[in-house]
Amino acid sequence: MIIIQLKGGLGNQMFQYALYKELKHRGKEVKIDDVNGFIGDELRVPVLQRFGVEYDRATKEEIVKLTDSKMDIFSRIRRKLTGRKTFRIDEMEGLFDPHILEVEDAYLVGYWQSDKYFSTPEVIAQIREVFGKRPQEIMHDSVSWSTLQQIECCESVSIHVRRTDYLDAEHIKIHNLCSEKYYKNAIKMIRQVHPNAVFFIFSDDKDWCKKHFKGPKFINVELQEGEYTDVSDMILMSRCKHHIMANSSFSWWSAWLNDSPEKMVIAPDKWINNKRMDDIYTDRMTKVAI
Repeated sequence: MIIIQLKGGLGNQMFQYALYKELKHRGKEVKIDDVNGFIGDELRVPVLQRFGVEYDRATKEEIVKLTDSKMDIFSRIRRKLTGRKTFRIDEMEGLFDPHILEVEDAYLVGYWQSDKYFSTPEVIAQIREVFGKRPQEIMHDSVSWSTLQQIECCESVSIHVRRTDYLDAEHIKIHNLCSEKYYKNAIKMIRQVHPNAVFFIFSDDKDWCKKHFKGPKFINVELQEGEYTDVSDMILMSRCKHHIMANSSFSWWSAWLNDSPEKMVIAPDKWINNKRMDDIYTDRMTKVAI
C-alpha cells in the first residue's frame, strides 16, 4: 500500500492528488492521509472537496503500520533495540524522482511539484476534468461572472502576486518575493507579442498591487470572500490567455489548466531558497529573473 500525506495549501494538495491519480492508474493501492499533514498548521485544511474531489482515505491503523509508529510498550522497546522499520519517504529536493512511481509500500511526505509525476495522458485528462471545473459549477456571484466576461473578451493576462504569507518570519528565509522588476519585465515581454494585452491581477496584497500596477490595462480582481473564493480565483486565472506567475503552486496550476497552444507563461527563475526546483518548470514556461 502507498499512502500520500496531504498538506499545504490548495495548489500543493492538487499536486499530491495528481500523484495519487497517477499511482492509481499504474495499478497501485493508494490512499491519502488528510489528517496528519495539518496537525499544527493553523492556516490550512484539506480543501480538495471544493473541486468535488473524492479519494480513498487511509485509516489510522494503516498509517501506523506503514510508519512503524505503534505506541505500545513492546513496539517502543523493539524500536529502541532494532530501530524503526518505517516505509516513510520524505521528499528532500524539489526534483522529480522516478523511483516514487515504482514503489509498492510507502508513506509519502512531500509536495511532488512536477508534471512528471502525472505524465500519463489518461491521468492528465482526468486531472484537467476534475480541476478545470466549468465556471457555473463554482462561481455564483456577479463579480466573478463579470470578471470572466472581461477575461474572455480581450487578450487577457493573469498576474499572480503572492506576498503576505511570504513576508512572515517562518517563510522569509525560504520563499523569494517576486520583485517589481520581475513583473515589469514580464509585462514588457507579453506586450512585445501582444500589445493590446489586458492584465488581470490576482493577489493577497491588493494595496501593493494598486500602488505598482496603474492604468486602464490593469484590472485588480477583488472577489467577495467565501468558501470557494480560492477556487474561483484559480478558474478565472486559468481562463486568461496568458500568465505571469508568482513562485506559487497556485500560479502553477492556474497556468497549467490553460491548455491553449498559444499561451505565454512567464515564471520566476528562482522558486525557493532551500531546495532545487528544476522540475517544477514545464516546457511551456519562460523563466525571468526574480
